[in-house]
Amino acid sequence: MRAFRWFLLFFFMWLVCSSAQAGHRVALVIGNSAYKSVPRLANPANDATLVGGMFKKAGFDSVDVRLDLNVGEMRKALREFGGRARDAEVAVIYYAGHGIELDGTNYLIPTDATLETDSDVLDETLPLDRAMFAVEPAKQLRLIILDACRDNPFAKTMKRTIASRAIGRGLAKIEPTSPNTMIAFAAKAGSTASDGDAKNSPFAAALVERLPTPGLDLRKAFGFVRDDVLKNTGNKQEPYVYGSLGGDDVSLVPAKPVVAGPQANPQDAIRRDYELALQLGSREVWTAFVAQYPDGFYASLAKGQLSRIGAEEARAAAADKAKQAEDERARLAAERANKAEQDKAAAAAKAAETAKLAAEKARQTEEAKAAAAEQRRKEAEAAVAKVLADKLVAEKALANRIATDKALAELAAKQAAEKKAAIDSETKVAAVAPTAAQPSLTPNETAKLLQSELRRVGCLATAADGDWNAPSQRSLTLFNKYAGTKFDTKLASFDALDAIKTRPGRVCPLICERGFRVDGDACVKITCRAGYRVNDDNECEKIPEKKPIATRDETKNRDEQRKQVESAPAKPQATTGQMFCNGAGCRPVRSGCKLVPGGSGLASGDGRPRAMMEVCG
Repeated sequence: MRAFRWFLLFFFMWLVCSSAQAGHRVALVIGNSAYKSVPRLANPANDATLVGGMFKKAGFDSVDVRLDLNVGEMRKALREFGGRARDAEVAVIYYAGHGIELDGTNYLIPTDATLETDSDVLDETLPLDRAMFAVEPAKQLRLIILDACRDNPFAKTMKRTIASRAIGRGLAKIEPTSPNTMIAFAAKAGSTASDGDAKNSPFAAALVERLPTPGLDLRKAFGFVRDDVLKNTGNKQEPYVYGSLGGDDVSLVPAKPVVAGPQANPQDAIRRDYELALQLGSREVWTAFVAQYPDGFYASLAKGQLSRIGAEEARAAAADKAKQAEDERARLAAERANKAEQDKAAAAAKAAETAKLAAEKARQTEEAKAAAAEQRRKEAEAAVAKVLADKLVAEKALANRIATDKALAELAAKQAAEKKAAIDSETKVAAVAPTAAQPSLTPNETAKLLQSELRRVGCLATAADGDWNAPSQRSLTLFNKYAGTKFDTKLASFDALDAIKTRPGRVCPLICERGFRVDGDACVKITCRAGYRVNDDNECEKIPEKKPIATRDETKNRDEQRKQVESAPAKPQATTGQMFCNGAGCRPVRSGCKLVPGGSGLASGDGRPRAMMEVCG
């Protein structure tokens, strides 16, 4: 078995010797902290050192960590890294420091930049496209990580040469045009990132925690980084990734090989040899496999593969013979051979074509058999794997149930102990509090506290002034009514105060005046639509129309006549010399009128004469 494996290994190494650089990974890490024209940044140098160590532990073939670079040093570092990326499968650039967005283009700021005007950005900084150009030669993955979304002090002091020129907050959104390229921002486009209060920024700490996970796809890894940063910054900073990858998982660190358990299948070694031979697929490999494992399920599969290869070789030989016969026939025809030779050549060509078709059919049959056998192998292995997986799931479920039952029992015991301790504590407080608190408060202070609590539960509407008057007593009566208590309303007692304090919310219902309704803990004025008014039941009703009051024509005419008489000037009248007196005063008797007694008998019982009345006509 060992000799066969050495043979397969030698054969496999011979096939892949041309791809010796496969899996080559390189990284460039830059951290700019010591800026000359603006205050120093605390974290970029620390973040670059931390991330560079992460790449080294992840097994990268080349990790170049550079700190506090000026513009010339940054150009040189990117140029050298681009040369290393030509032979790499994976190329990564991490930059921590200041960045700026100008007219939709992102720039990385070296430590010697001054940026007095917006036009200086083009001369003193490096565009992000320069970093993308450096990772472009990588074959499998091109990754740029930018921890440069900080609040930029250059933008606050920079003079604008063109008033309409836009200088953004943070970095601008970017969509890579190259395939398998990703650009990760510490904060979403247009927003800024935080350095945090620790030695490293929240973004760098999350990167080091998530990216080195073996076998974890980068899209999921950056999703976990986003969740960690949002959690650690109170949802103020959201990292974002631009670009896309293919359908296969792409991890920064390859997955660790699965170690077989103590109950490994005895056929695993044969299966691994079979899969290796299946990758190579040559007659020599299958012949060596059958010689090493002459019997068994995998031996039958290997023999089927040999039959398929034999059929393919027969088909190829028949095709060659047919081609040779056709060439011979063409040669004879070109040389104008006699008919007998031509017929013979044609018969040979026909026979060769028939043999070719038969060989092709035989090859297809063998391939179908080999495919069916391979399918049976996969189904058998899947069945074994399913049995093992079901066993592991059952064991894990049993362990989880035992752990859950234990945790529930411990929680119940803990809750019982806490409840007992709370009851004991309340008993002690109830026994000690009255004697300790009563002597320290005056009656006026006690009444004020009780009034405040009655206001809180909605039973008192007046202010808490410490005067236990009639409104206060009525409010305690309302509390007794709705709380089911029987406290003496004439006194402001500590028992009533303690009982009201135990009530978490309103006890007495809120009663609003006419025209108002209850809305939560407040009275809101009722507003009716046009043509409606609030009735006695605090509901909107339609206003009835006013009906005109009918009057009699006689009354109307009489009033008009009276007004005319009263408004007409008085006419001079002749008098008789007699005077007529009544309650309104005395006046001369009118012409044509006379005075007669006003009734029979005496006007009163004292013998005075009867009243006189004026009669005309």
